[in-house]
Amino acid sequence: MKKAIFRILNQFNKKFLPKYSHLDPTKLAKFQKAVLAYRYYILINSLD
Repeated sequence: MKKAIFRILNQFNKKFLPKYSHLDPTKLAKFQKAVLAYRYYILINSLD
């Protein structure tokens, strides 16, 4: 059940949240870092 929720959130992230993977993480603003961390957390939990 938990894995299914994370997969749905991951699909949402892919469609609606901006991608910052091509940018240098040290130069991102705090909000951009938070979005990047959130996307990473959801991705890792959806793969387990």
